[in-house]
Amino acid sequence: MFPTIGDLISYIFHVHVKVNLQTFGSCMALAFAGAYVVFVAEFKRKEKDGTIGLIRVKDASKPLEVFVNAFIGFLIGYKVVAIMLALFVGHDPVSLLFSLRGNWIAGSVLALVWGLWAYYSKPVIASPYIHPYQLMPYIVFMVAVWGFLGAKLFDAAEHFQELLYDPKTVLFSRSGFTYYGGLIFGALTYLWIGYRHRIKLIHMADIGSPGMMLAYGIGRIGCQLSGDGDWGIVNKQLKPGWIPQWAWAYTYPHNAIDAGVYKLGYYELPAGVYPTPLYEAVLCILLFLIMWMIRKRLRVPGTMFFLFLVLNGVERYYIEIIRITPKYTLFQLSQAQLIALLFMAGGVGGFVWLTGRSYFSPTKQIPKL
Repeated sequence: MFPTIGDLISYIFHVHVKVNLQTFGSCMALAFAGAYVVFVAEFKRKEKDGTIGLIRVKDASKPLEVFVNAFIGFLIGYKVVAIMLALFVGHDPVSLLFSLRGNWIAGSVLALVWGLWAYYSKPVIASPYIHPYQLMPYIVFMVAVWGFLGAKLFDAAEHFQELLYDPKTVLFSRSGFTYYGGLIFGALTYLWIGYRHRIKLIHMADIGSPGMMLAYGIGRIGCQLSGDGDWGIVNKQLKPGWIPQWAWAYTYPHNAIDAGVYKLGYYELPAGVYPTPLYEAVLCILLFLIMWMIRKRLRVPGTMFFLFLVLNGVERYYIEIIRITPKYTLFQLSQAQLIALLFMAGGVGGFVWLTGRSYFSPTKQIPKL
């Protein structure tokens, strides 16, 4: 396994490289980048076909704008610069990220620069209207923040006994993120931003569905490469000859959470387990491709979103059968399976609702720049 990007580069190119950038975090960044591209493309397509129009933005007060820009500049300087310096000298950047430590000088300088820039800059948009896709930088930032919090909170709920015993480790460890927590909190944040800008929620949901499926698939690649503990139960079934061992029952040597038996400098599971992150990565990327190919044929608002709920719910429910996640006493289902059942019920119910009524959307005059 490759806990860091340096491990991955060393394995591929057979050279020793010391880069302590976490593989899982890097794949999450790629997941956000992939989702960003898909979201922007869908926003533009929906605007082009008249489903959504330009949105009016309110002018923020100058003091508030200066404060927000200065605060963001401080965060970037305080944390990002410190993390880059840690990478340069070979220190662990994750421990720095989850601490109060940072670079005060860089933070103060960037806060001053960004604040002054916001104060003296002139408006660059002559019209009070913007294209919906221009909201994406703000959406990505807010979804990342709230999605991170949701993933942590759901993981803490899933491991409640460990939380009671050692709350600091559970809440502030570098591992321990629950997909559905990040998805639900991130999706609610995304929908709230659309609501605040008077975009119909059903259109926002349709636009975001393919990108969410792609992001999930890419994120699972990070789980597989790093060995973050998201694997399956021990696979005792006889391996078919055409399937490679790492795709059937894998022991995750050098895994990121040091699980299993200690060997010469690394940990490895004592028995091969189902590589469920690999299965989910392949499945979700294939499902994304299917959704992407048929998106223009789904003309009824809500169809894409309800399709996403059904596909994601079915995929996650059945993959949980061979995963090691704890099961609740009630019905012997995991947290993810309970949420997956709600997803499937919501998707099927949505399709029933769509077939039982005609959807009318009043045509509005869309302002032009």
